Amino acid sequence: MEERKIRVLIAKPGLDGHDRGAKVVARALRDAGMEVIYTGLRQTPEMIVNSAIQEDVDAIGLSCLSGAHMYLFPRVMELLKEKGVEDILVMGGGIIPNEDIPKLKEAGIAAIFTPGASTEEIVEFIRETVKRRPLG
Repeated sequence: MEERKIRVLIAKPGLDGHDRGAKVVARALRDAGMEVIYTGLRQTPEMIVNSAIQEDVDAIGLSCLSGAHMYLFPRVMELLKEKGVEDILVMGGGIIPNEDIPKLKEAGIAAIFTPGASTEEIVEFIRETVKRRPLG
């Protein structure tokens, strides 16, 4: 049975205005054969969750450089849970202090990619973690 491409939503929650890293990741995922939806800057957690559901994505990649990750990332997880969505892989990246990573993982964030993570590492994590769904 043919499998559909992995669909990933890349989002910039909060007031962070720098998105070069998110665009680099988005391009690497596209180059790896994934479908990528980039939501742009200054997205609220509600906007991100609604887009993810509407686009029927397999994964969400959150990028935060502003320091608001301890609120924004868990809030996305809370909203997904409230909507009964438990099958979307959620990852984070950006300037995330090491001491915050365990707390974010406890909140349900599957992985945190900090500066220095390679795009190949991100691609492989998604491929290995997302359960591909059959077409149709």
